[in-house]
Amino acid sequence: MATILDLPERVAALPADRRHRFERLFQVHRSQGELSPPPEMEGWIERHFGSVQAVRSQTIVKVTNRVTGEGALFNPLRGRRPTPSRREGAGAPAATYPPFRQPLRLTPADPFGRVHGRHCLTASNVAKADGFHGVLIFDEPDPLRFSREAVHDYVATALAWARQANATDPQARYFFFLWNSHWKAGASVAHGHAQMLLGRGAHYARIEGLRRAALAYRQTHGCSYFDDLVAAHADLGLRFREGEVQGLAYLTPIKEKEVLLLAPALTEALVDALYEVLRRFVDRLGVRAFNVALIGPPLFPGAPEDWSGFPTLFRLVDRGDPASPTTDFGAMELYAQSVIASDPFAVARQMGGLDRAPGGSAVQA
Repeated sequence: MATILDLPERVAALPADRRHRFERLFQVHRSQGELSPPPEMEGWIERHFGSVQAVRSQTIVKVTNRVTGEGALFNPLRGRRPTPSRREGAGAPAATYPPFRQPLRLTPADPFGRVHGRHCLTASNVAKADGFHGVLIFDEPDPLRFSREAVHDYVATALAWARQANATDPQARYFFFLWNSHWKAGASVAHGHAQMLLGRGAHYARIEGLRRAALAYRQTHGCSYFDDLVAAHADLGLRFREGEVQGLAYLTPIKEKEVLLLAPALTEALVDALYEVLRRFVDRLGVRAFNVALIGPPLFPGAPEDWSGFPTLFRLVDRGDPASPTTDFGAMELYAQSVIASDPFAVARQMGGLDRAPGGSAVQA
């Protein structure tokens, strides 16, 4: 069974043209970490890590995306690290947030009003990250209880909000949808909700950086970065969905279990794949806190940049156990390179069956 620790051999076994494509996208290094624990530690090591030898010699795989600058250091042993636990029950979502139970009375509206979905309602964010910054308040307060119909409605309502904002200011055309589920993932409120922004001038910095990196790749190699990214993951068995929507267990995740979903446009099929992956996150992988981001070209016409060939993507990532007070982000992730315990090959196996999801029409902006 393939694991991330076998990545150098799997790359070396590819046909020459596919290996060349992979190597212009990624750089891979494998190293050994050695240590000498004192005898007094051996019992503790065996309890937490299975054996002393597993700790004495550890294999680490370093993967760097040459195009985007993203990188990850994989060591599955880190998943066994002991972490302090909160008192029982402290990891569960807190009591529902009263203003989100009565949003029409206790939350502000945008200047253009509110958008009412079948399963949600928009409000204006009190502390804004941009001029247009809305909150999508879910009818269902539990952030882990979401249906297929509700997820489709969340995205459709966010897009309707963006149309209202753009009608107010046609220069605001750069859309970003984010869903932080649980405080561990950055949510300040326990009640289920998402957020949406519509910016002016240029897309948000990391999205613009991805556009520039993909454009430079096309100019250098004469082919699409995103097509090659999908193909390289497929060559290694890390693509779990084909057809209109491609699903990848990403080789340079920002944090645990990151998945990329790519499509030529924001379609019903792409939103359906988002729902399917989120349900597998929660039901199969035990994820209790996650981030979702929708990344794509400007939602409305008139942007001066070259966005040709840029797909629409959902990026999803596990943010760890809410019952643990330990944060998943430290100085390594902020200033060096992400350190990852989960194995992308194991994530891909848990996503099996998504390639059978139906296609669909475009979601209208």
